[in-house]
Amino acid sequence: MPLLSKSQIEEQLSRLPDWYQHGGAIQKKYTFGSFLEAIAFINAIVPLAEAADHHPEIHTVYNSVTITLATHDAGGITEKDVALAQRIDEQKRS
Repeated sequence: MPLLSKSQIEEQLSRLPDWYQHGGAIQKKYTFGSFLEAIAFINAIVPLAEAADHHPEIHTVYNSVTITLATHDAGGITEKDVALAQRIDEQKRS
């Protein structure tokens, strides 16, 4: 899968609220009302990652969850990352 160019990344991030480039990845921090809500969110996005065969880096501290996406075998950010970011945001809204 080809890497996105800098302009393609900027264009895609303009459509992904609160996602930003973090080195060779995209990242977003979600905040919840409690630790249990944060863990429930993680559990809800696991099937999305499995279905996409694309596994994010997930960091949780109490009520916050930071998701980092990069296509490691491609060496950076691809459409695969953008697509999973969109699905994760959709999951959060539902």
